[in-house]
Amino acid sequence: MAKQSMTYAASGVDIDAGDKMVSMIRRHMTRTYGPRVIEQHGGFAGLFRLDYNEKLFARNYKDPVLVACTDGVGTKVKLAAEMGLYDTVGIDLVAMSVNDLIVGGAEPLFFLDYLAVNDLDPQQATDMVKGVSDGCVQAGCALLGGETAEMPDVYSKGEFDMAGFAVGVVEKGKVIDGSRVERGDIILGLSSSGIHSNGYSLVRAVVTKKKLKLDKVYDELEEDRPLGRVLLEPTRIYAKPILSVLNRYVRKRVVTAMAHITGGGLVGNLNRVLPKGADAKIERKAWTIPPVFRFLAKHGNIEQQEIDRVFNQGVGYCVVVKPAFAASVMGQLEDAGETVYWLGSIVKGTGKVKIV
Repeated sequence: MAKQSMTYAASGVDIDAGDKMVSMIRRHMTRTYGPRVIEQHGGFAGLFRLDYNEKLFARNYKDPVLVACTDGVGTKVKLAAEMGLYDTVGIDLVAMSVNDLIVGGAEPLFFLDYLAVNDLDPQQATDMVKGVSDGCVQAGCALLGGETAEMPDVYSKGEFDMAGFAVGVVEKGKVIDGSRVERGDIILGLSSSGIHSNGYSLVRAVVTKKKLKLDKVYDELEEDRPLGRVLLEPTRIYAKPILSVLNRYVRKRVVTAMAHITGGGLVGNLNRVLPKGADAKIERKAWTIPPVFRFLAKHGNIEQQEIDRVFNQGVGYCVVVKPAFAASVMGQLEDAGETVYWLGSIVKGTGKVKIV
């Protein structure tokens, strides 16, 4: 009796499906390319040109500093898998890294993704990459490459995870690090699109324990979309409007600090860019908290301090500006399509954020 030969496919990894996916995602990658990307057929790594003295590029850096970030989407991926919707979490993936990267004043250059799945479904994986591509278009960076791993021994049926890596560049003399923050500076807040990509373990616990239905439209959310769609709303990407403001001031440095509001909320993120002798004083009534946060607080019986610490509460990004330029910067951001709140100001203190 002939021995049965073993195959990679029989062990749970389908090379043919991987090859099919690669051909399906190519158009989603190339739509993000600009003149800096050097295309090569069958390359093992992506090639990207930094600016130098050519008319090809809009800007020439004299003393460039590379900036790199990496992040994931957390347990929001489990909600996406449960809903069977895979084309939005890729936007979240780009946002989580790019929004961190621009805090220092950097321009996003390129992005790479890593997808890990139980069983490779080419269409499902393509939907994920399409989301990443959409995010890169919003951020103005190139999707330079990525990796998809099929690991049935690590992930259960239907499970997946994703990670992203962003690289940007900033002129050394224009790095924004909070060291120039002074008392009297104004704190502007840019509205979030919703929960973004933090706190989903708590979100899912509320949904499960309170037996909420993801396919139901709840009047409390003040939307026509079902709960699951509201919870999957992609993270807002702030790169283009923020860089537009920064690039307008060639010599003046009107922005003294910025913060991406993720897990930890305003209190746990804005404090990271405050000098030791200053506090950020924020008026709670200065912005509108979206219904989704009130909905979660009510159904989960979550105390105010906890919800402030876990979620962004409707403010996804903060810009600290010199007082003489605050109104102008606020107007520029609003013209770029952002909803902007005048949250408060920098006062004497010990490096804390106080919501009053």
